[in-house]
Amino acid sequence: MAFSQHHSTLVVEVNHEKKVLNVYQELTYFNQSNDTLSSIVLNDWNNAYSDKNTALGARFSDEYVRSFHLASEKERGNTNTITIIDESKSLLSWNRPEDFSDLVEFQLKNKLLPGEKATFVLSYFVKIPDDKFTKYGYNSQDGIALKDWFLTPSIYKNNQFITYNNLNIDDAPNALTDVDLKITTPKDSQVICDLPLISVDNNTYTFSGKNQLVVNLYIDPTKSFLSFKNNHLDVTSNLEDKRVNDINKAIIVDKVINYVADNLGNYPKPKIIVSQLDYEQNPFYGLNQLPSFISPFPDDFIYELKFLKTYLNNYLKTTLQLDPRKDNWIYDAIQIYYMMKYIDEYYPEAKMMGSIGKLRLLRGYHLVSLDFNEQYSYFYMLMARKNLDQPLGDPKNTLIKFNEKIASKYRAGLSFRYLSDYIGEENLKKSIREFVLYASKSQTDVHQFESIVERNSPKKTDWFFSTIINSRKIVDYKFDDVTKTKDSVSFRLKNKTGVDVPIPVYGIKKKEVVFKEWIDAVKADSIYTFKRNGADKIVINYKNIVPEYNQRNNWKSLKSFRLSNKPIKFNFMKDLEDPNYNQILYVPTLEYNFYDGFIPGMRFHNKTILDKPFNFDVTPSYSTKTSSLSGRFSTSVNQFNRDSNMFNIRYGLSGENYHYAPDAYYKKINPYVLFRFREDDFRDNHYKSLLFRQVYVNREASEFVKSTQDGNYSIFNARYNNSRTEITKHFGYATDLQLASKFGKASTSISFRRLFDDNRQINLRLYGGLFLYNKTETTYFNFALDRPTDYLFDYNYLGRSESTGIFSQQYIQAEGGFKSKLINPYANQWLTTANGSFNVWNWIEIYGDLGFLKNKHEDARFVYDSGIRLNLVTDYFELYFPVYSNNGWEVSQPKYAEKIRFIVAFSPQSLIGLFTRKWF
Repeated sequence: MAFSQHHSTLVVEVNHEKKVLNVYQELTYFNQSNDTLSSIVLNDWNNAYSDKNTALGARFSDEYVRSFHLASEKERGNTNTITIIDESKSLLSWNRPEDFSDLVEFQLKNKLLPGEKATFVLSYFVKIPDDKFTKYGYNSQDGIALKDWFLTPSIYKNNQFITYNNLNIDDAPNALTDVDLKITTPKDSQVICDLPLISVDNNTYTFSGKNQLVVNLYIDPTKSFLSFKNNHLDVTSNLEDKRVNDINKAIIVDKVINYVADNLGNYPKPKIIVSQLDYEQNPFYGLNQLPSFISPFPDDFIYELKFLKTYLNNYLKTTLQLDPRKDNWIYDAIQIYYMMKYIDEYYPEAKMMGSIGKLRLLRGYHLVSLDFNEQYSYFYMLMARKNLDQPLGDPKNTLIKFNEKIASKYRAGLSFRYLSDYIGEENLKKSIREFVLYASKSQTDVHQFESIVERNSPKKTDWFFSTIINSRKIVDYKFDDVTKTKDSVSFRLKNKTGVDVPIPVYGIKKKEVVFKEWIDAVKADSIYTFKRNGADKIVINYKNIVPEYNQRNNWKSLKSFRLSNKPIKFNFMKDLEDPNYNQILYVPTLEYNFYDGFIPGMRFHNKTILDKPFNFDVTPSYSTKTSSLSGRFSTSVNQFNRDSNMFNIRYGLSGENYHYAPDAYYKKINPYVLFRFREDDFRDNHYKSLLFRQVYVNREASEFVKSTQDGNYSIFNARYNNSRTEITKHFGYATDLQLASKFGKASTSISFRRLFDDNRQINLRLYGGLFLYNKTETTYFNFALDRPTDYLFDYNYLGRSESTGIFSQQYIQAEGGFKSKLINPYANQWLTTANGSFNVWNWIEIYGDLGFLKNKHEDARFVYDSGIRLNLVTDYFELYFPVYSNNGWEVSQPKYAEKIRFIVAFSPQSLIGLFTRKWF
């Protein structure tokens, strides 16, 4: 074991009432670099909780986490009253570098030469944050869980200190340090630490450990931690599973420790913590999404995988001396690869959905028949098919949340499985073990791993690091010109993406592999011939070893006659994509509007969990109120541009047929092209889109809706949207152009929202619309103050033609955006309005609207309204109570209840978007 760079002696007193640690620290800093140091940088990641404007606060805002911004000072954390004294008893000055509230840099009175040591005495108070932000901090049971809680030397590399902000992604660049800890806390609490326990004297615990990258600390009044010991290690764990007894837990712990030791080597320290909190920070996505009452897996199996995943993660994070932000992928690759190997070794028959696959009703679903390890590929592909995947080699802080937590982790493990199959399992195992041993003793990086792999591999592996790890290039091969004889099969391979990496080709006979050949370099004119061995089909990447973008084109039948290479398969509800079939999914639907009543239907579509280039969606339905047929359809083709800011072009055609009045249908046909744009920084919530469409509408005449307008019309529409949205701020604008035979109009809207430090929020919106020409003789196409007629049939009105009753009170923020119903609310020349609101307490806001509207042959009118807004869930559930407007004091007028307006979102897609926006 290498000598540690530094040494910290900590004496800590815990004040549970104030949630404060009083820390006395003696830090001996060892300058192992070749540079002379005039200052030292310490990581102070607890101070990231001190302010809502820290980098951590910005991260929360970026991911739509509202609780941190709204938290009280009592709930926040900080590090305060810091004093630093050197060996000459001099008080040293210190500062927090600009934009780094979670670092402490102090100036040395005497420069520290290479190879020299210096000892400093530090004292400070650690104010512990509430654990609701990151799960670390104090909880409601008076317990405390801490990580990166005291001042720790940052890694010094390449002539400088590594300076990172705490972004809640578990990547503190702590330098290796020996730690002695004496902590005093109330007697009725259990104190747990990564460091070996030396002694307990009443309520004072003494710990000591060497070569520490991480020092986790738990003060647990519930005393939930158990100790498991075997010949190698002392494991302290409170990993939850009440249905697994302690004896079985001990057997599982021993099994996992031995498995990891056999593959990576013994854990180099005498003790490790595997906590429930560790697991919750990095859960096994898939298992943790299933409700407990389903229980598709045995309890022991769930506990085993949870322990395996958490143990592997903690083993690597506390051992490997890597830059944890830049080289993060290697932790994930080793962890997920050996999780897959574990399943292959101990549970080769396990399925992704466990025992659910045994239900006869579900046996036709690819989701339940999928092998357990195949789920990793689907989680990665979920992002690749959305064109949201990122290079594995990118720094961890640049990854969008779904990639950071799930997709990139799984892709890293899949990449190691790919490399293992190509160069040989034993060669990769040897390389990983060598690297883990080296990285446990010395500061290193992934280039060292690359050189080890190249040395141990019988084949070239440069393509693996340049393409699979450090790029987001996608792999997609298909067969071309397949010919066969009784004894052989010949074919060309088409490289659809131009990414040249090795690819395996299999011969299959009755679901059994009869040959497998690796093709190292695919050339366009090359014909490959292999012995057929009785194969009835050939398959590219049959075992899904290569993280390939599209497997639907990987099959070719060798049978004499076949109508289709892939048969059609019908599935109820939803399923994973099955490359063996053309899938059609069907599901009952139920909609509602005032004129059709309840609308049951049957939806037929091909939208599996993974996005596809071509989608169709048809929903024939029945109107119970009018006893007639209705429905909608859509079809679209997605073009994804991998290396362009215009990352998606969608060509589509949609249509619908419903009632717009009790006695009249409308039919709408809508061909369109949609262009979507994004920034180079995938985490930037900046969205831009450009839409061109032609809307064809046929409205039947109605006795209930009087209009001189012809029921048939066609409108060309061009829209541009540009917005950047976070929890604390939003700014966006949109333009709209409409051209028809009898009118042309243009409009612009600008929206702004700001959540201030005092938790006050302001919302502003400006709208302006102008007719370019207008030959109509009706108000139907006019600009509207409060309730647009929606002649394009874009809005989800429950009763679009209602002028009285509850359905007329539905509010959709469009055009003028007024809430009060004013006399003559339409404009056939121009309209300009401003809408604003300001919260007075929590979700209670005051709103106000004002504007001008102009009709032909009339003077412009000034209009206004005001009232109370209950902003329960913005854009999803809101109530508006008018108070004063051009109508006067509305609260004192009769039938006030009919003036109240509401927003309610019934669309499942809209509601799902509310919960998934922080992930993508």
